[in-house]
Amino acid sequence: MTTFHLAPAVAEAFPDTLIALVTVTGLRGRESWPLTTAAVAELERRLADGTWLPADETDPRVGDWHTAYRSFGTNPRRIRPSVDALGRRLAKRGALPRVNPAVDSYNAVSVRHGLPAGAFDLDHVTGEVVIRPADGTETFTPLGEPDTVENPKPGEIVYADDEGVLTRHWNHRDAHRTRVTEDSTRVVFVLETLSAERDGHLLKTAAAELRDLLAPHADGTTVHHLGPN
Repeated sequence: MTTFHLAPAVAEAFPDTLIALVTVTGLRGRESWPLTTAAVAELERRLADGTWLPADETDPRVGDWHTAYRSFGTNPRRIRPSVDALGRRLAKRGALPRVNPAVDSYNAVSVRHGLPAGAFDLDHVTGEVVIRPADGTETFTPLGEPDTVENPKPGEIVYADDEGVLTRHWNHRDAHRTRVTEDSTRVVFVLETLSAERDGHLLKTAAAELRDLLAPHADGTTVHHLGPN
């Protein structure tokens, strides 16, 4: 079993952090996912008819991440938190990207609730996963760029396992190694807030919604929550 930890330095700097981990086993990514298709279509319809807009940096759910990014030296208007970038893309184009059913599921839940989301193929994770400041020696290969190697800056918050960095700038971009494909069978999906006191219930609602989209296409699902305690 892969374990996830919040490093003491991150827990101290962001004491109201809460992360939902939705883990699935026996995932079947090549079958039809009608609930996910409907969820994505509903968001796009609501955007088109003006009854809903994705959260932007003026919303505290996204604004919290802008503040956090600045605290570890990242300009959030140049390198945006994932939910901010995805929401801006949706607002501009009127449609979410279609990647594969599992990724489409967490993208829909992310923008619907204004919470960053991501996922890791557990069969490609090595050892435990720690959310911690980078020390500057780690390597990162960005999603979709298998021949690129980057070095996160010291102090930048990352997800990292024993082999390297899994996300840069906390949740800006995932690594190519642990990307979720249609053939991934053991996956952990991540939803995050920096304001558990305000948005803890929203996070749990979003995690339950994501689990409902995943469960018909998996042998098993579990939800855990990770915070400073």
